[in-house]
Amino acid sequence: MLTSKQMRFQVQLTSLFATKIWLRRYKHTQGCFILSTSESQHINYSHRPCVFLFSLSVSFDHFQILRAIGKGSFGKHGLQVCIVQKTDSRKMYAMKYMNKQKCIERDEVRNVLRELQVMQRLQHPFLVNLCLFRGLTQTLSARRFSFQDEEDLFMVVDLLLGGDLRFHLQQNVHFKEETVKLYLCELALALCYLQREHIIHRDIKPDNILLDEHAVCVVGHVHIADFNVATVLKDSEKATSMAGTKPYMAPEVFESQADAGPGYSYGVDWWSLGITAYELLQGSRPYEIRSSTTAAEAINTIHGQHVSFSSAWSDGIVALIRRLLMKDPENRPSRLSDIQKDPYLADVNWDAVLEKSVPPGFVPNKGRLNCDPTFELEEMILESKPLHKKKKRLAKSRNKHSKPLPTHMQASLDTLTEDFMVFNREKMKQQRLASESPAANKRQDGRHNMVTRR
Repeated sequence: MLTSKQMRFQVQLTSLFATKIWLRRYKHTQGCFILSTSESQHINYSHRPCVFLFSLSVSFDHFQILRAIGKGSFGKHGLQVCIVQKTDSRKMYAMKYMNKQKCIERDEVRNVLRELQVMQRLQHPFLVNLCLFRGLTQTLSARRFSFQDEEDLFMVVDLLLGGDLRFHLQQNVHFKEETVKLYLCELALALCYLQREHIIHRDIKPDNILLDEHAVCVVGHVHIADFNVATVLKDSEKATSMAGTKPYMAPEVFESQADAGPGYSYGVDWWSLGITAYELLQGSRPYEIRSSTTAAEAINTIHGQHVSFSSAWSDGIVALIRRLLMKDPENRPSRLSDIQKDPYLADVNWDAVLEKSVPPGFVPNKGRLNCDPTFELEEMILESKPLHKKKKRLAKSRNKHSKPLPTHMQASLDTLTEDFMVFNREKMKQQRLASESPAANKRQDGRHNMVTRR
């Protein structure tokens, strides 16, 4: 008669042996795999034989909801952000989710799908990236997922607990010039990467810049988030629609709306970077532009208002911000090389910046949650379908006949469900590497040079 401890140990050995059999057979299969009962009978059981089922798909059931931490780009349109823990690895992530019906009712389908389309092709140290999941062992393919259920669309991204720069500004944090200088360099590297991918973010602002917070490495580095209004340019084409947040929009964006101008390109993100740098140092923006300001009024403000700079700032950073806020995009820095040539940044080790080995001057408080605590209260009290009750709610709805949606709404919902893809990041990466030249074995350093991968 085996003791309970011996039985637990034997069950662990059984699971390990079954996993090895599964891994051998997985090499010749795709997707879900079931270890057959006949194979499991080769294992020396002291109890009833069982069947092992493994699946590589990720769904809501694989996560434990910990708490709500904010609202995403569509916060007023139903998108929420919460901290989740993956049940198998116990690792924590940020999960962005949006109700499908609200998405359709408020005509946000295009923006949601655009964000997914853009994010699935990106991976950079200074971006908030879609997260990586692995299978049972490191030998299985790495995958990055978005997924959906009957109610919501989900994207699982990097969890950055340092908070966004807007939160810290609201907490009256005074960012020192050296800190802002490092932020400028890190964000410049991110914008350069986006430009190589032919992407304009169009919404660079403190709200969309998150700080990392990690117990092991140096903390406080910046990451660009929220790609819902980003656009992809082809060849030499220009964007023409007015998208983003008005106080951070470049004058050519307003002009394309007010005067049917020629459009705009990557330079608009560098203007927004200049506005953001000014605000971090000053605590306020250089131009009095609000969300209610018309395009014509914004153009008059930008061209007519004098921008003042604090006497406490160095001549170098004043000159750099002035360049970033050049009204003519032809004279404004719009490439990493333009920034690197600036005398103020002559002492920057760009390789060290890219490797995150330069310590930031501001470190988020690790002893607190760096976000507005009312987000969780709102999710629990005001949200009609709170996430923490989803599993029980879906189980109940599946057991009863639900009221059908209007025909047009159901058609839109079916289209959204089909278009919101559950994708395999690793397959995309392999296809991309296979299509590239031998240069695929190299990467770019902080100075835009090619260095061999190790």
